[in-house]
Amino acid sequence: MAGERGAVESGLHARQPKAIHSAFTVLEEVARCGPGVTAREISASLRMSRATAYRLLNLLVQEEYLVRLGDLSGFALGRKVAELAHLVAPPRPPQAVRDIVASVREHLRGGVHLVGYAGSTLRVLDEDPEYRLTDAAKLSRDLELSAMGRLLLADLRREAGADAGAGFVAETIARGFAVQTGSFDPARGCLAFPIRDGDGRLVASLSLCTARERVEHPGRLLDELRDGAARLGPLLS
Repeated sequence: MAGERGAVESGLHARQPKAIHSAFTVLEEVARCGPGVTAREISASLRMSRATAYRLLNLLVQEEYLVRLGDLSGFALGRKVAELAHLVAPPRPPQAVRDIVASVREHLRGGVHLVGYAGSTLRVLDEDPEYRLTDAAKLSRDLELSAMGRLLLADLRREAGADAGAGFVAETIARGFAVQTGSFDPARGCLAFPIRDGDGRLVASLSLCTARERVEHPGRLLDELRDGAARLGPLLS
């Protein structure tokens, strides 16, 4: 036992706890700033040399705690962070919240799900028991793939005052809700409506996952989801 303890302590010294602390600080800064934060911004915010920031960012990317965005504009939380968050079950929503979600499910044919947001993290709060999510972990990890994730990414860009550009971010901001088709199944898609607190902050979303044709031509589905999201707002603030 003494030999094992000595080996562990030696290993900790070799890994330099200060460097580990700095890496966690960089990870926390990316989580605080949201997807798209750059190495230059992290360096300035943490008063860290740019060389050190790049080194730590590259290490975190290599270990899959961070990812580089596809357009190389910055960084976002990676697979391992999403998986760790997914392992910690969120508290069950209050009965009044579950009642409203159940009521929406009675009116709509398909998977009606409630997800919550904390920073740049997405958590499933109430999954439809009859129409399960295809891959909840992937949904939390790769935000661009789902309507729920796209809603969060668009809101983070809007809050940061960043240019919406083209694609789903601009479309989501313009519409006020998010749409996804074909990411998990070519024949299916999803609509997601924002749920905001009294200060207008995005705290959750109510979504419908269903056949692609219904998503592309939603009709009254939009009214049902919009009404449900409006009723949930005061209860989730």
